[in-house]
Amino acid sequence: MSNAVISIRQSKLPDPKILGNSGSFFKNPEVGIEQFESIKQQHPNVVAYPTSSGSMKLAAGWMIEQCGWKGKVVGHTGSHKDQALVLVNYGGATGKEVYQLALDIKKAFLKSLGWR
Repeated sequence: MSNAVISIRQSKLPDPKILGNSGSFFKNPEVGIEQFESIKQQHPNVVAYPTSSGSMKLAAGWMIEQCGWKGKVVGHTGSHKDQALVLVNYGGATGKEVYQLALDIKKAFLKSLGWR
């Protein structure tokens, strides 16, 4: 079982020996049903999953992609071309640059939901 998980992750994530990356960086946010229905009005194709607590878990990768960040390069950093949840260092990026990229993506994500 663990070999299957490793194989799946390796197929989806860039090799850190080749391209420095954060791995899967963003957490899938959970929202209440009422909030989810509001989001669904704006994004009819939203990808989400019910949780055992009765909330909905939004697929952050899908939302980040919808905001135009998948594969986007900013300076020495960016969101990976194949996996929007992965922040990458294209060489020489500072921690501050990667942190700023994360903030910019989060801001766009929240704005797309009408939260800011």
